[in-house]
Amino acid sequence: MTLTLIVPSGQALAADPGKTRRHDVITWGAGADRLGEGVTGRGYRLVVHTSAGGDGMRIRLSNAFGDRPLTFDSVYAGLRKSGAELVRGSNRRLTFDGSRSITVPAGQSVFSDPLPGRLAAGSDLVISVHSPDAAGPATGHGMAMATSYITQGDHTADESAAGWVTRTGSWYYVDAVTVRTSASVGAVVALGDSITDGWQSSTDLNRRWPDYLSRRLRASAATTVEGVANEGISGNRVLADGAGQSALNRLDRDVLSHPGVRTVFLFEGINDIKAHTGVTARDLIDGYRTLVKRSREAGLCVVGATIGPYKGWYEWDTAGEAVRQEVNAFIRTSGEFDGVADFDRALRSPYDPERMLPFLDNGDHLHPNDKGMQAMADAVGLAGLDCSPA
Repeated sequence: MTLTLIVPSGQALAADPGKTRRHDVITWGAGADRLGEGVTGRGYRLVVHTSAGGDGMRIRLSNAFGDRPLTFDSVYAGLRKSGAELVRGSNRRLTFDGSRSITVPAGQSVFSDPLPGRLAAGSDLVISVHSPDAAGPATGHGMAMATSYITQGDHTADESAAGWVTRTGSWYYVDAVTVRTSASVGAVVALGDSITDGWQSSTDLNRRWPDYLSRRLRASAATTVEGVANEGISGNRVLADGAGQSALNRLDRDVLSHPGVRTVFLFEGINDIKAHTGVTARDLIDGYRTLVKRSREAGLCVVGATIGPYKGWYEWDTAGEAVRQEVNAFIRTSGEFDGVADFDRALRSPYDPERMLPFLDNGDHLHPNDKGMQAMADAVGLAGLDCSPA
C-alpha cells in the first residue's frame, strides 16, 4: 500500500507538472569523512532536513572510509515529531534490492530502494540505521550542527524516543537522500569548508547559509533549482587532504555522484591560505580551474564565491591577505566561472574591508553568525544557478 511518507501538518500535496518526465534529485547531502571506530550492535537515529520535495525517496549508505564490509540489518525512515520521537505511522522500513539487510563493501556506498509516498520539501526526515557487525573506521559527517541520537541494540522500528537517549552532533553512515520529481527540477551542491558546514550557526535551527539559500529557492519563481546539498567539511582545503579529503579528491563522491545536480557552488580556499603552508594564489587558481574543468566535463556549471574577510583571526597576516585579494580578483574578473557570488562584499566591513562587519561576525572574525549566513545566501543570484556549462 502506497502511503504519504511525510507531509508536515497543514501542507497540501501539490500535483507534479512533470509526471511524464521525471528524474531523481538530491534533497539532502553531507560530506563524508572518517569518523572514529564503528561499534558492533549500535543504532543511529539521524535527523536531516530536506530541500526539494518529491516521491520515491532513497537514502545512500556509505562505507567510503571503511576497511571491511559493513552490514546494516535494519533501516527505517520517518518524520520527526520532536527530539528522537517520530510522527505516529510515519516510520517505514527501507529495503535494498528487496532485502531488509545490505552489506556495503569497504570503500563503497549503496542506495536503498525507492520508498512509496511523497516527501515534502523542508521536512525533518529521521533515518534510523542498525549494524550488527560495525567495526573499523566509521564513515560519517562530524559537525552536523544538528542533534541526532545513538542507542545500543535495534530500535530502528520504534517511533517513540524511549530507546534513544544518547545524543550526538554527528551523522553516521548516511551521506545522501534523493527524491524523484519533475525533470525540470535541479539541484545545487555547495562544496565548502566550516563556513558552509555551518560552524557557529545555531544548532538545530538550520541556519547555515545553504539552508537560507534553500528557503529562498523554495519561495522563488526565478529558478527551477530546488535541491540543495551541503557538502561543507570543517577545515577542508582545495589542494591538500587533512580535515577530510581535499575538494579535488572528494569531488567525484561528494558532488558528481549525486543525481539531478545542475550547479556546483565552489566556496573554498581560506584554509589553504591561512594554514601558512606556502600556498600561492596561483596554486589555488590552478586548483579552481581543475575543479571547474572536471565539473563541466560532467555536464555541470560552476558558481565561484569570493573568500570572505578574516582579519582578527589568529592566523591572519598580510601575506595571506594578499593571496586572498588576488584569488578574489580572479574569481570576480576571470570569466572562468559560470557565475560569481561575492561573499567577501556581503560580509566585509565598510570601515576595514579586511575585517568582517561586526554585526555579521560570530566573534572569532572568521565564521559568520546567523545574520552573516543569511547575508551570504541573500548575495546569491538565484537565476544564475540555472545556468548551462559554458
